[in-house]
Amino acid sequence: MPRVSDRLPVFPWDRLEPYKTAAAAHPDGIVDLSVGTPVDPVPEVVRQALAAAADSPGYPPTYGTPELRESIAGWLARRHAVAADPAHVLPLVGSKELVGWLPLLLGLDAGDQVAYPRLAYPTYEVGALMARAEPVTYDDPVTDLDPARVKLVWLNTPSNPTGRTLGADELRRIVGWAREHGIVVVSDECYIELGWETEPVSVLHPDVCGGGHTGLIAVHSLSKRSNCAGYRGAFLAGDPELVGELLGVRKHLGMIVPAPVQAAMIAALDDQAHADEQYARYARRRAALRTAFEGAGFRIEHSEASLYLWATRDEPCWDTVGDLSKRGILVAPGDFYGPEGGRFVRIAFTATDERVEAAVRRLAGA
Repeated sequence: MPRVSDRLPVFPWDRLEPYKTAAAAHPDGIVDLSVGTPVDPVPEVVRQALAAAADSPGYPPTYGTPELRESIAGWLARRHAVAADPAHVLPLVGSKELVGWLPLLLGLDAGDQVAYPRLAYPTYEVGALMARAEPVTYDDPVTDLDPARVKLVWLNTPSNPTGRTLGADELRRIVGWAREHGIVVVSDECYIELGWETEPVSVLHPDVCGGGHTGLIAVHSLSKRSNCAGYRGAFLAGDPELVGELLGVRKHLGMIVPAPVQAAMIAALDDQAHADEQYARYARRRAALRTAFEGAGFRIEHSEASLYLWATRDEPCWDTVGDLSKRGILVAPGDFYGPEGGRFVRIAFTATDERVEAAVRRLAGA
């Protein structure tokens, strides 16, 4: 019997283990800047909501509670000027789940193409392969893709790994082209609240989509904004027909966000104070790391948003990873995100203040 895993690439992070071991041998311990996982506490308001909903013996709604859908729509309106009907949003078991399953849930098959940026989160490719579709990459979807074959185009703005963002004009051009050819556009906007040198815009913003969401889905996550990666709380919004189709399929498959997590998501979305505090923490860490890496001879490209610095010393990325691991600093090699990243590394600023300070000292030679 053929194994599904045979269709998938090797899990990239396994290749980093020897360098993690080397970095951990540093006398002052490892500074792990390789994975964008939150390290700060879950906000108290979120934890309280989770605990208060712990006695949840019945099945929760796949659709999300009415209160959760109202909170999602309200947050999209307040924070991103997106007019989303609460009937056309859907909670997710983390955004990675959707990325990995969406082509299959939408009925794509062999012969269909799923497109994503040339430098991108690896799970876009995995989702295409799970559906037996053909993964293809682009620099510019409008000029690089065959509209007769592409059924789904992923956008990622702000980008993981580069931090690059797409402005309203560029998004509008892509949306217009996709609608002309009947192509679904899904925008992964998990880092949209983390703009540093720019103000990221959603694909559902009226300046982009003209006020209608036909053919469009935006995906959001509470993992970074609210330190809720362990809760697996995320959601999507967009085209009523697409949302309805996904809801129907997800009901059959039991893709349900647990009731306590739904309650926690409401608390997180309705409270902006904790998100502002977390933004300030990341801003401080980003500034310290950027100064330190540039002082150590690195060049930073893009990185105007997201949780990462996209950095190079104009050498093979694994050479950079190896050298930094000797200083007890672990970063992600750029080729995890595509061959074009072969001379870059991705530096996450999801480390505690103490560990960031340690990295700064080591890069300065102290």
